[in-house]
This record gives sequence, C-alpha cells and structure tokens, in this order.
Amino acid sequence: MKIGLISDTHGSLKAWRAALAGPLAGSHMILHAGDVLYHGPRNPLPDGYAAGDLAEAMNQCSTPIAVARGNCDSEVDAMVLNVPLQSPVAVWPTTQGTVVVVHGHRYTEDDLVELGRRTRAAIVVSGHTHIPSVVRKDGLWLVNPGSPSLPKGTDPVPSAGWLDDDGIRVVDLHSGEPLFWEGW
Repeated sequence: MKIGLISDTHGSLKAWRAALAGPLAGSHMILHAGDVLYHGPRNPLPDGYAAGDLAEAMNQCSTPIAVARGNCDSEVDAMVLNVPLQSPVAVWPTTQGTVVVVHGHRYTEDDLVELGRRTRAAIVVSGHTHIPSVVRKDGLWLVNPGSPSLPKGTDPVPSAGWLDDDGIRVVDLHSGEPLFWEGW
C-alpha cells in the first residue's frame, strides 16, 4: 500500500497538482501534515496561490486525505474543506505500523520521538519547517516531506513523498530525484 506524504501546501494549487502528478500518484491514502490553504503572514504568496481552488481540488480528490491541523490552518479553512482538519494529530495504520501525523510547530525532534513512543507509532510525520528529512531515531522513523510550495533550507527544492512496502521516499518535485530513500 502506498501512502502519500505532503505538508505545507499553503494554498498553492500548482504545488498540489505537481505533487499529485509526481510522488502522490497512485497513493491509496494521502497524509497531510498541515498548513493547507493559508500562506501565513511570514511567508510570501506561493506560486500558484489559489486557496479556494486548492480546497475544491482536495475536495474532489478521489484518494482519501487525512490532515493534521497546522499553525496556519483556521476554522474558515475547515469550513471549505471536506477533509477534517484533525487537531493536533492524525493517526493512520499501515503494514509498517502506526503513522502519527502532526504539523510540528510545537515539537522538537525529541518531542516527536516522545509522541511516537506515547502513541506506539512506527513513523512520525511532521511539517512546519518546509525542509525535507528522513531520520531514524530511537527505533522511530521521523519524516518531514518538506513543502511543495514554499521550500526552505540551504538548498530549497519543492518536495513531497510517500511510504510503501519498500520504505520511505521524499523527492524533488521538479526533477523527481530522491532527496531521501530509506528502506525498511
């Protein structure tokens, strides 16, 4: 089973479409780590910003979506999305174990590990930083799919990822090249 991983779309329909055509293609489920529609006061408008159109595209998506509410997600966002903005955690079972999704704006890496332990998760997915990463710590996988719309970091590239029976991947949306690939 393929589970798509995305975070921090920040209202960019263009970024959502690129992720759906790329790493999210063929997913049986999409887990979104928050900051879905609004770009936030600290961020510039992302390329392809069309929050209402993104909401409609997500509502029409045939793949089920679970979202953990981010710090930029509001009640009005929840009113236009058919997908509930779960707060602060979304949980999904997989063949590799439970996946816990949280936006991450109130969590250090150690906090994410502790959350994983408390929820008996195998994988903790977070966003917020817009910097993709895959880390194995204390028996848990910590995954940040980055951002398809407003990437940050020393070499910022738009990204999203997935997990399946082979492992975890986070890829560059422009090139399709893996940024991280970790097998189970």
